[in-house]
Amino acid sequence: MTSPDRRSQPTLLYLIKQIELAIRAELDDLTRPAGLTALQYTALTVLERQSDLTTAHLARNSFVTAQSMADIVAALLDRGLIERHRDPADRRRLVIALTADGRRVLDDLRPSVAALEARMLAPLSAAAARDLRSSLAHCREALTEPVPETT
Repeated sequence: MTSPDRRSQPTLLYLIKQIELAIRAELDDLTRPAGLTALQYTALTVLERQSDLTTAHLARNSFVTAQSMADIVAALLDRGLIERHRDPADRRRLVIALTADGRRVLDDLRPSVAALEARMLAPLSAAAARDLRSSLAHCREALTEPVPETT
């Protein structure tokens, strides 16, 4: 028996992108009733994990451009879901943090988002899901490390 032609199999990069697109579409559907986009939701979750970020840091951690983040921040500020204040460590910098309303919105969405993740992982055993999480974290680390110079 011969092995299938590798060209007939989608690359792992392609599969990961397809998963990302499917997740984003589902998140848009889940967050729309709360008046949010998936990108706004992502920004809120980043601020939940790490408060007092500059707009540039929030953009990098949310996987969007600084220009896109400026629009996201403006919308979230208008809704009172985030606030800007001076960085206590460096009064020259403005940083962003979640408000109590922002935390409430995330708390309201948490069960639906957890159900989406559970649906995605349903075909996997608990051990396989843990392995997938670990493997994806390793892949992310590999792509964020500096590329060694070749001589």
